Amino acid sequence: MKYDFDTPINRRNTNSLKWDIPENELPMWVADMDFPTAPEIRTAIEARAAHGVFGYSVIPDEWYEAYIGWWQRRHNFTIEKDWLIFCTGVVPAVSSVVRKLTTPAEKVLIQTPVYNIFFNSILNNGRQVLESSLKYNNGGYEIDFEDLERKLSDPQVSLMILCNPHNPVGKIWDRETLERIGELCHRHNVVVLSDEIHCDLTDPGTEYIPFASVSENCRENSITCIAPTKAFNLAGLQTAAVMIPNAALRHKVWRALNTDEVAEPNAFAVDATVAAFTKGDAWLNELRQYIFENKIRTAEFVKEKIPKLRVVPSQATYLLWLDCSELTDSANEVAEYIRNKTGLYLSEGSQYGSGGESFLRLNVACPRSTLEDGLTRLQAGIEAYEKR
Repeated sequence: MKYDFDTPINRRNTNSLKWDIPENELPMWVADMDFPTAPEIRTAIEARAAHGVFGYSVIPDEWYEAYIGWWQRRHNFTIEKDWLIFCTGVVPAVSSVVRKLTTPAEKVLIQTPVYNIFFNSILNNGRQVLESSLKYNNGGYEIDFEDLERKLSDPQVSLMILCNPHNPVGKIWDRETLERIGELCHRHNVVVLSDEIHCDLTDPGTEYIPFASVSENCRENSITCIAPTKAFNLAGLQTAAVMIPNAALRHKVWRALNTDEVAEPNAFAVDATVAAFTKGDAWLNELRQYIFENKIRTAEFVKEKIPKLRVVPSQATYLLWLDCSELTDSANEVAEYIRNKTGLYLSEGSQYGSGGESFLRLNVACPRSTLEDGLTRLQAGIEAYEKR
């Protein structure tokens, strides 16, 4: 490999959310990679820093061209410049859209188990969460379309948040599934807000399908959140985009983002994004291969050493969903026990909503040596839990 993903980087004492924990603990929970970002991006940031003046920034044509070129080249989807709006992050965009497109006490539909911050964006804004749980069959997930349509028909539902690819289960939704979602939402006058932040972290040889690319219904009735932050480990730079083909819907979202003051970039947001989407292909390709090998190693280790657990097959993200149902129906208890016993810090599945109660989420975006440490701790924690 041209790029080094093996060398551990000491992230303690850097004000890291992930690593601001006791010295004996190993964090493998939050979706934050332990790799430095691509050298090409660091070079762009260093050049911007060397200028020394960090005043108010605007969005140049290069920013739009970088997004358009990346999605055309990597995802075979043509985005028009007018469709794009800068935002400081996907979560701020989700919260702004919830506030703008729904009214207090209305319901926002999500497909659980799903990214836990969706709950915050809904509940913190005085709306109700309406869960349509995914069906878990034979170790994999699919949509319960009967339940989904019944809940979309509720007159109190005007917004659905889609996770594509799906976090935490690592599912890439196929074209037929996305088209069916688009048809149902169009029929019941429900706007789709598609969070596609993990779209560039698919397994090698595997591709995701942008929701807006599937059909006219999907394109004209959707808002898509995209960013370089997950794929290139840039979350702290607060840079993202909202992509909306429908002009009337786009105007509403533009007003929402500007009203909430989340539509202006910091001094590094543009340069980092342009570098990622114009010079980051080779680095990302190697990263995806490295993460894929980490996922394979994890699945093999769990199958051999921890037979009571099962790794749910994943096509995307660096987050693995561990089925603990043969061991317990309370993954919260297991997560707490493992952390106290071994220092391994995982995410308990209950925070992702219905269906997550007997699951753990494991982040494998780390050097191989860190992964081996985590797997060893996981084995020791599970063995001790069984003997307690």
